Amino acid sequence: MERLARMLNRVPRWLARPMERAARRVPGVSGRLARELENMVRSLEPQLKPYREDFPTFRALPPEGVARGEVLSLLRKMGEREQDRWREGYVSGAVYHGDPEYIEFLNQVYGLYSQANPLHADLWPSISKFEAEIVAMTARMLGAGKGEKSDRVCGTVTSGGTESILLAVKTYRDWARAERGVKKPELILPETAHAAFDKACRYFNIRPRWIPVDEGFRAQVEAARQALSRNTIAIVGSAPAFPHGTIDPIEELSELAHQAGVGFHTDACLGGFLLPWAEKLGYRVPTFDFRLRGVTSISADTHKFGYAAKGTSVVLYRTPELRRYQYFTATDWPGGLYLSPTFAGSRPGALSAVAWAAMVSIGEQGYKQAAERILKTAARIRAGVEEIPGLRVLGDPLFVIAFTSDEVDIYQVLEQMAVRGWNLNGLQKPPAVHLCVTLRHTQPGVAERFLGDLRAALEHVKAHPEEKGTLAPIYGMAASLPFRGLIDEVLRKYMDLLYEV
Repeated sequence: MERLARMLNRVPRWLARPMERAARRVPGVSGRLARELENMVRSLEPQLKPYREDFPTFRALPPEGVARGEVLSLLRKMGEREQDRWREGYVSGAVYHGDPEYIEFLNQVYGLYSQANPLHADLWPSISKFEAEIVAMTARMLGAGKGEKSDRVCGTVTSGGTESILLAVKTYRDWARAERGVKKPELILPETAHAAFDKACRYFNIRPRWIPVDEGFRAQVEAARQALSRNTIAIVGSAPAFPHGTIDPIEELSELAHQAGVGFHTDACLGGFLLPWAEKLGYRVPTFDFRLRGVTSISADTHKFGYAAKGTSVVLYRTPELRRYQYFTATDWPGGLYLSPTFAGSRPGALSAVAWAAMVSIGEQGYKQAAERILKTAARIRAGVEEIPGLRVLGDPLFVIAFTSDEVDIYQVLEQMAVRGWNLNGLQKPPAVHLCVTLRHTQPGVAERFLGDLRAALEHVKAHPEEKGTLAPIYGMAASLPFRGLIDEVLRKYMDLLYEV
C-alpha cells in the first residue's frame, strides 16, 4: 500500500484515477488492496466495538422482553464507561457544556416532552411556541433588526448543522430556478467550507465551484469573483471554518454576492453562539451576520455553543419570501394535505423544548460568561502550543486551535495523544490536528494537562519515528494519495463496521 501511494503521488492528479483503475486490474493487485484495506479498517474494531465480551448482544428480538431495570442497568454501565473522557475534557468539541447538574436539567425537560411531535402542531402548540422563539432569539443575536432590511429575518429549527446547510443550499437552488431561470446551478465554496456543502451539492445536483484560501486559511475574494457566473446561486463563507478556526472575509464576500444578485450563506454552525459574545467582550471578530446587507442566510447550531442537547440547529433567512423555497407541500395526496418546513416529517419535539429551555435559562449574561471562560482558555492553549519547539499554529484562531509540525509526522503526534486519552481532530491539506475548546476545557488543570501531554507526545514521536499505530496510517494515506478512490473505500468500510453487531 505504501509503495503504491508513493508511486501514485508522483503522477498528476488527472492521471492518478485511471492508473488506480488499471492497477486494480493487474492479477493479484485487487485482492491485495482489498485485504490491506480490510486490515486497516479492522484495526479500529477494538475501539469501535468494545462491548462484545461484557454485554449481551441482540441479533434478533429477545423471545421475552428484558426487564426495564436490567435495561437501565446496562445503559448506565455503558454510559459510565464513556463519560469520563469527555467529562474530564479529553475531547475536542463533541460535548460543549457537560456540567452534571445542567445535563440533569435538560434531561428533565426532555422527559416532559418525550412524546411531542411538531408534525402535529395542533396537538403540541407549545413546540411551535418554542421553535418560533428559538428562531427569534437566535436571529436577534445574529444581527436581526440591526442592518439593512434585517428586521424580517426568519428561519426554522433543524436537526443539526448538516440539515441547516442542506436546507439552505436546496433553498437557493429552488429560488434561483424560480426567480432567475437557473437550470445548471453552481455554488461558490472555499475549500475549507464544511463537507455538508459538498454533500448538498451531490444530493441536489449542484456544481460546486471551489475557491482557494490564502496563507491564513481565509477564502480568497478575488477567486470568488472570478468563479461567479450566470449559474451561481450563492456564495458561502464560514464563521469560523471547522478545520482551522479562521473566519472568512464575510463582509467582502457577501457584498460581492449582493452586487451580483445572488445569495450569501454564513456558516456559523460552530461560531454562531460564541462569536457574538466574543465581540461584546472586546475580541476582534469580523462582522459576519445580518448587519451585512449581503448576508441572506445563516446557520447556527444550538447543540454546540448554544448548549442544547444533540441535535438541534437553526437556519435563518433574511426574508420570509426566501424561506418559503425551503418548505415542502403536497396538495393532492390521498392522505390529506401535507406540509413540512424541513426534511423530516415527524420530529422529536422534546429536543426543541430542550433547546428553548437551554437558551432562556442561560440568557445573555450566561452565554457571555461562558464565552469569556472559553476564549481565555483557548488563548492559554494557543500560546502554549506556540511555545513548543517543533509545532506551529495555523492561521489566527480564537477557539479552534489547529497546529502542525515541520519536523515530525503530525499524525503520529495525533496517535500518541490518543494513547494518552485525547480525542482530537485530524486534518488534511495541510496535515494538522486541532482542538476545539469548550467549557470542558475550562476546568482547572485541563489546559495544562493538554499542553503537557502534547509535549510528551511530540518527544515520543521524535524518539520513535518508526511507530505507526492505527490512526496515523489512515490519515497518512489520505494525505499522501493523489486520488480518492481508495480513501473513499476505507471510509465506506468504516461505516459498514459501525453497523456490524
